Amino acid sequence: MRPSLYFDGPIDKLNWHVLKLIWPYLFEFKARVGLALLCLVIAKIASVSLPFILKSLVDGLSNASPEQIISVPIALVVAYGSLRLLNTIISEVRDTLFGRVTERAIRRLGLNVFQHLHRLDLEFHLERRTGGLSRDIERGTSGINFLMRFMVFNIVPTILEIALVVGILFYNYGVMFAAITLGSVLAYGLFSVFATEWRTEFVREAAKADSQSSTRAVDSLLNYETVKYFNNEDYEAKRYDSALEEWEIAKRKNRLSLFALNAGQALIISVAMTLMLALAASHVVDGTMTIGDFVLVNAFMMQLFIPLNFLGFVYREIRGALANIERMFGLLDRTPLIQDKPGAKELELAVGELKFDAVSFSYDSRKILNDISFTVLPGQKVAIVGDSGAGKSTIVKLLFRFYDVAKGSISLDGININGLTQSALRQSIAIVPQDTVLFNDSLLENIRYGRPTASDEEIATAIKMSHLSEFIEALPDGWNTTVGERGLKLSGGEKQRVAIARAILKGSQILVFDEATSSLDSQSEQAILTALKEMAKGHTSLVIAHRLSTVVDADLIIVLSKGKIVERGDHQTLLAAKGLYSKLWNIQN
Repeated sequence: MRPSLYFDGPIDKLNWHVLKLIWPYLFEFKARVGLALLCLVIAKIASVSLPFILKSLVDGLSNASPEQIISVPIALVVAYGSLRLLNTIISEVRDTLFGRVTERAIRRLGLNVFQHLHRLDLEFHLERRTGGLSRDIERGTSGINFLMRFMVFNIVPTILEIALVVGILFYNYGVMFAAITLGSVLAYGLFSVFATEWRTEFVREAAKADSQSSTRAVDSLLNYETVKYFNNEDYEAKRYDSALEEWEIAKRKNRLSLFALNAGQALIISVAMTLMLALAASHVVDGTMTIGDFVLVNAFMMQLFIPLNFLGFVYREIRGALANIERMFGLLDRTPLIQDKPGAKELELAVGELKFDAVSFSYDSRKILNDISFTVLPGQKVAIVGDSGAGKSTIVKLLFRFYDVAKGSISLDGININGLTQSALRQSIAIVPQDTVLFNDSLLENIRYGRPTASDEEIATAIKMSHLSEFIEALPDGWNTTVGERGLKLSGGEKQRVAIARAILKGSQILVFDEATSSLDSQSEQAILTALKEMAKGHTSLVIAHRLSTVVDADLIIVLSKGKIVERGDHQTLLAAKGLYSKLWNIQN
């Protein structure tokens, strides 16, 4: 049984697998990371030194004579301001140095996800919901950005600062000051952990609802014409509003749980500050501490709880980020069904012989093909015809290894395609598919997609052979005309001619035509058939056809019915046999 399209398990702990994946990217620029860490240490030393200067400044003012009241604090004020400036500048330098590391890591990870999605099998892409998938990836990369920036430069430094402050208070002022500080830190940390664990499910629900609403909107807009045909604008709006209502409820729960978390953290901070100041004030009264010491303790507590409060925020955001990026890393963990075998060969076809040998294939326990055998000799044209659902298009999917055969084998020039790399296999075959989907780009770039390195002259030749010249010349912007999303600005016949031009440009030894003229009128069909004949000279051609008139010149016609070969022969032989082919021919004529 295939795994779920997305990982939806609970978040029980920090996903260390995510951190392991990030780690190599973090140290791609070791020198930058080292300098950034050095800046971090300098900034923390400057930060911890500030309360001591403040203490000296207050004590100096308290003990100074009227004549010294102005001159004494000048050096301390300058030192305090200089340390503040140094702390800020060093922090900015640190962020600038590490920014390059973060941006490069996001770029690398984004590329890895993109490439992995293209490596995944056809079944995954038939199941996917494009809108939700794009939002998952977007939130995942944002979560990675947060993890890399804040775990390295906020969590570890904050813990270091807490340890320094507790040690300083214990050494200078005794165990009670250190105990109150440490106790409040532990209470704050434990409360933040448990409260965040409690509200993580609300974060997940909000993310899931966000993906569902985005998926609903994208699906509806991609099928804009269908919505209009059936007058279902209100129906689509209600479905979208229903998804948005779920998102609203999830966000409300998320917001209320965040309020509870923030309120609890604020209470802990207030109690700790009150206890520390009361203790310090009592020591000032009995003369064991100076006013400067009181200010130092107060400054340390304020300085401590600012990053501590931020640490709580960071922990919450890390949990939220993991809730967001778990789906993206679930995609990276998903293993493609179709993979190159160890030692798979690169192949350049010498003759272009294609052979199906006793091929059988089932999908979801439903038998699609049963014991299919035929050979397409070099330079030969073989057509596969049959009634709807006979398995014709499945043959093409197996040839391209979108699926692997259950039994039997498919070979090119005598080599089993399972022993070839997928790249080499697909480079050897050019196809004109039944449903041509174009990119939202110019006609020129859509045709060039057949071979991205092709020159404009080669593209012009392919346009001429596919009978696109007259159409393109009539356009105001010529081949620079944008075709719209999925080619919606072109008719079905025009899109199919672009697909034919792509196949011509690819220049592969084996040509596959999957209902290549199904969207053309009779006049255009004849013109295209003439061009295809010229293109097919010297090539091995496999034609999947519904219109029998397009394959009467085939060297061999194979007739499929319910996944089996029921007849084979040329056009005249099959007509004379008075079988299924003859019946289909008579119906179409």
